[in-house]
Amino acid sequence: MLRDDLKAEFDSLLPGQSTDDGATRRTALKTALGVGFAAAAAPIMAQTAIKTNTDGLTAGEVTIDVGGFKLPAYRAAPAGKTGLPVVLVVQEIFGVHEHIADVARRFAKAGYLAIAPELYARQGDPSKYTEIAKLFAELVSKVPDAQVMADLDGVVAWAGANG
Repeated sequence: MLRDDLKAEFDSLLPGQSTDDGATRRTALKTALGVGFAAAAAPIMAQTAIKTNTDGLTAGEVTIDVGGFKLPAYRAAPAGKTGLPVVLVVQEIFGVHEHIADVARRFAKAGYLAIAPELYARQGDPSKYTEIAKLFAELVSKVPDAQVMADLDGVVAWAGANG
């Protein structure tokens, strides 16, 4: 049996939500790790790293109908090719920005149809946020898993119908 002071410390590591007293240690740790990753992968820095050209590719924005919602996505594929293997390029916290589009182009150069859907499109535009904590709270945390899975299923169906 744990002493009362140790039990409180232990319980603070269990899954939980933030309360009026503040975040649990687990929530604080998850946020800190997310913020650290996001800072390391910030799109501003990523945009200066690599810029794969579109020579020999069909690349750019497309709109995919998912249950009546027009889901924006970036797609890249070898020009004139069909029956390609498909890669879904899943965005990170900042959405589909130049680095994510570049990843899609690199897959296309390797012979794939690569599609990066804007999985936050219904909830908002992540590029409009300047504070990561606010981005998590107001946008990222509002995107239901079922919506993401339905969007990815819709993208796969679009890929099957479009090469």
